[in-house]
Amino acid sequence: MRIRQPLILFVSLLIVSCATEKKEIIEFSPTKVLSDNVKKIKATASTVESADQFPRNIPEGQTTWETVDVYDWCSGFWPGILWYAYEASGDESIKKEAEKFTAPLKTIAYSPADNHDIGFMVYLSYGHGYRLTGDPEYKQVLLSAADTLATLYNPNVGSILSWPSQVKKFKHNTIIDNMMNLELLFWAAKNGGSHDLYDIAESHANVTMKNLVRPDSAIYHVGSFDEVTGDFIEGKTHQGYADESMWARGQTWGIYGFAIAARETNRKDFLDTSIKVADHFLNRLPEDGIPFWDFDAPDIPNAPKDASAAGVAACGLLELSGLVENEELKQKYEDAARHLVTVLSSKEYYSGDANQALLLHSTGHYPKNSEIDIPIVYADYYYMEALLRLKKLDEAADSQNVVKS
Repeated sequence: MRIRQPLILFVSLLIVSCATEKKEIIEFSPTKVLSDNVKKIKATASTVESADQFPRNIPEGQTTWETVDVYDWCSGFWPGILWYAYEASGDESIKKEAEKFTAPLKTIAYSPADNHDIGFMVYLSYGHGYRLTGDPEYKQVLLSAADTLATLYNPNVGSILSWPSQVKKFKHNTIIDNMMNLELLFWAAKNGGSHDLYDIAESHANVTMKNLVRPDSAIYHVGSFDEVTGDFIEGKTHQGYADESMWARGQTWGIYGFAIAARETNRKDFLDTSIKVADHFLNRLPEDGIPFWDFDAPDIPNAPKDASAAGVAACGLLELSGLVENEELKQKYEDAARHLVTVLSSKEYYSGDANQALLLHSTGHYPKNSEIDIPIVYADYYYMEALLRLKKLDEAADSQNVVKS
């Protein structure tokens, strides 16, 4: 009996522990977290006085957002967050704030293209605005923005020039982030724009797939091409640890970007690419499920985490879950996304009352010692998107259960 007691006690504790863990997962509610986030976003919006200043990051030791102007690549994320907050709440006062912060970005659609980030800037602001309001002026801005982005396309290479300012260093450069801006082109081609926009987006995705995705399913940050012959020269990094390392956010741009390309083109090779990039990401995640800024950083486990990469990954995995036909795969990717968002909502990553942001522990550009282990606006944006996606999935499941009962 004395021998069995410790064993019985251990098993009992294990059962209680598993039950507690299960209970915690069940108690995570996207709807509840969204409600809390909406209150915080609404309060924060009232403190950002100028409509042409956009939250970007919160440096260590501060509690309020540092802002940037309309030409910063992150300018579209704050109005995008406001549109998501309006979608989640129906609060008309938040809608007014979203409209206020969206309006200044109109100039990007009608200015010469300086970089590929037009999609981030305009589609995440005007795109959500049009989706939620149907405002015809928003549609015209989006169509003009797509045409502007398309001016960076090089037919010799078959891809968009991501950074015109970096051609001396990288020649014709195409970066993995650029996959996220193709959605603007796909949308425009379906909503009154030229079909050429579709062709450009598909070609860009194809060139990226063939050259930036490595045999091991990790992704180069930058692809360098000969601008005349179109030949691929080499893969490089800019924000990762090394050329052949796996920069976390870049890997998640790939998951999400190729899933979008697959959705818009019905191409199986784009879908398969998203799957293998996603699986490689999931297989290499650390114990708590939130990636370090680079999976090959030499100082792991003391390297900074990147909550923004987890947020992008969650959205990409949910997109992927809706595209795959195999039910086990669908559930695998939905469960993985839900786990990421659950961890982001824990006390380790959720900011609570600490500052104006929603999430802590994002990393922007580690090699330049820029935005290291601090709140960054695009982390909050993709966190809000993932929460909304999960809420809609839960509501759909609840509706099905009601019908079945």
